[in-house]
Amino acid sequence: MIELLVVISIIGLLSTLAMVALKNARMKSRDAKRMAEMKQVQTALDLYYDANNSYPISDYDGCGGWDVGNKDYQFMTNKLPGFLSSPPRDSTATGNCAGYFYYRYNAGDYGCDINRGNYYVLGVLNMETSGMPHPSSPGWQCSGRNWQAELEWVTGRFER
Repeated sequence: MIELLVVISIIGLLSTLAMVALKNARMKSRDAKRMAEMKQVQTALDLYYDANNSYPISDYDGCGGWDVGNKDYQFMTNKLPGFLSSPPRDSTATGNCAGYFYYRYNAGDYGCDINRGNYYVLGVLNMETSGMPHPSSPGWQCSGRNWQAELEWVTGRFER
């Protein structure tokens, strides 16, 4: 009887460890998907810029004027027609201020070089496998603001 209890305990422990490992693998997979989607959005923004000589204006559908993509909001809706096949949506992020973020700033905002023109900031909040910043985040800051302190993964580009 004792041997049976020991075997059951060992099986229970091993299954618990397997479930934890599976959960971590799923979290890493979702983060990898987020990174891949951000690369697609960056490419679509570059193609949009090449065609229009500017980045799309934010439509203020979410948190503080940002375009937001999460469970409730579709990201970059109608912003990149023909450049982005389907807007990404972070299905695990809930609430207005979670998921993907995009904002186009005016030249000189937050102390950025006015001679470089308008610029965008693109980011992700709620990465599952890291704290701030995510190890692969390129970062983005101007003298008056560091978006890396606000978003876990962030990048940006100037129009000039």
